[in-house]
Amino acid sequence: MNEIALPRVSLAHLPTPIHPLPRLSATLGGPQLWVKRDDQTGLAFGGNKVRKLEFLVAQAQEQGARTLITQGAIQSNHCRQTAAAAANQGFDCILVLTGSQPQILNGNFLLDTLLGAEFVWTDEDEPEVVFQRTFDMAQSDGRQPYIIPYGGSNKFGASAYAAAIAEFIDQDIHVDRIVLATSSGGTQAGMMVGAQMYGFSGQILGISIDKHTEEMKNRIVALAAETASLLNHDLEISLDQVIVNDDYLGGGYGVMGDMERSAMELVAQLEGLLVDPVYTSRALGGLIDLVRRGEIGSKESVLFWHTGGTPALFAYAEDLG
Repeated sequence: MNEIALPRVSLAHLPTPIHPLPRLSATLGGPQLWVKRDDQTGLAFGGNKVRKLEFLVAQAQEQGARTLITQGAIQSNHCRQTAAAAANQGFDCILVLTGSQPQILNGNFLLDTLLGAEFVWTDEDEPEVVFQRTFDMAQSDGRQPYIIPYGGSNKFGASAYAAAIAEFIDQDIHVDRIVLATSSGGTQAGMMVGAQMYGFSGQILGISIDKHTEEMKNRIVALAAETASLLNHDLEISLDQVIVNDDYLGGGYGVMGDMERSAMELVAQLEGLLVDPVYTSRALGGLIDLVRRGEIGSKESVLFWHTGGTPALFAYAEDLG
């Protein structure tokens, strides 16, 4: 299948495997469940952002950058993968993290430190203001900064998931729908572009992690249009074609509830598969609930696209104990 014709560095272990979840499927009474293991992209415990960073870091190189700057929460998987990509490709890395420096060094924050990232804390200030100030200071200091957007979700990052759909199709597993966690929108937007480019006709269902459906759909439509234009693809996509479910927002971003805990324990004890406490567990919990309610039929074949995040498990040890 034709590759995406954009500059790209090699960071991820691809293709990521797909395997069935027969014990989980049987417990739920169907459908046939599969998992696509983007938690195994390889770089510093992997995750979906590694794919995006292959294209984003290539752009940074083309622009002669020396420092990658991005932002996120203390346990941000995106920040951890950005720090790893920076180390791998010889960049400095500055992470603007929301809140104040924690007392305990664990989870993704521990890995960020090991990877040599520099930290700027927003404390009580507006994160976007701190982020812009950090970029301006790096620029004035001659550090040649390049902004990696939140979640890696711009047209370059989303292009990685257009390419990922081509990879999935080449693996020759037929499914009726793909289910994934969606938040910054880049993964789902890229998938929708890839579906049109490469002929995937199944549903792409995003389980929203922290935003309501209308906001997510508008973001995904806009980003998909930008991505398709970048890839010279004549994309036609409407809000009605974007499927986002916001029924499982729970306590909000970063808050583990009973549904997330139950989904984590179920898939771990039935399949030996680990999902993180607040992101992939929320999407998986939503998928399980949709099956139990009959909104996903017992005769369907469904792919859960595991976007990673497992290092965050260790930051939630007290909540999980």
